[in-house]
Amino acid sequence: MPNVTLAIPKELHEKMKQHSEIRWSAVIRKTIAERIEALEIMDRITSKSKLTQADVEEISSKIDSAVAKKLGLK
Repeated sequence: MPNVTLAIPKELHEKMKQHSEIRWSAVIRKTIAERIEALEIMDRITSKSKLTQADVEEISSKIDSAVAKKLGLK
């Protein structure tokens, strides 16, 4: 199995050391696997889309504006 080196803030490392019973590498492997699965699902969904990047950006902008207006930020 390949190894990956990970840099984390010292404060986080100290908190992790307080829970030495947890196999942190297993937690990280599971988290990465879950994220990859979500990305693969997203890729399958978007691969069938006929929207262009410009279309996506326009829709995103409209959603952002609507949310900001609803929250009273705009």
